[in-house]
Amino acid sequence: MIDHPKLPRRLARIFTNNPLFFVTFCTHQRRDILATNSVNAAFIEFAIRAHAEHNVAVGRYVIMPDHSHLFVCGPDDFRLGDWIGMLKRHLTGAIRPIEASRPIWQRGFFDHLLRSEESYGQKWNYVRENPVRARLVARVEDWPFACEIVIIDRV
Repeated sequence: MIDHPKLPRRLARIFTNNPLFFVTFCTHQRRDILATNSVNAAFIEFAIRAHAEHNVAVGRYVIMPDHSHLFVCGPDDFRLGDWIGMLKRHLTGAIRPIEASRPIWQRGFFDHLLRSEESYGQKWNYVRENPVRARLVARVEDWPFACEIVIIDRV
């Protein structure tokens, strides 16, 4: 195993302890298979367990038919890629009866580290409007697959 050096001091202001990530991951070929009660319930179950057992906080999230957005932060040793892989495997259990033989997930995910000057609230306001922009609902409040699991105190 390679022992990577610590971050240079000049980056400490950007890459703080317990950084907040904005994550997006998609279904294979952008198929509309995520916006279901069973996937939402599996997502909430996974996030609650991650917080209780591993101190990984999932804040706000939106599950769209073919992709999901979420905000997450973890402890200093948090490995985002491994965690997203576990989340996808867990959600597969809620999807698999419907999509038995086809690939479910697009490879990888998109992540963005929210820097100190970026606003969690502003980014959330944009993301939570996705169902309205996609004409799935008339009002944000009507989309059943969006919520906040753990309050992450970031301005």
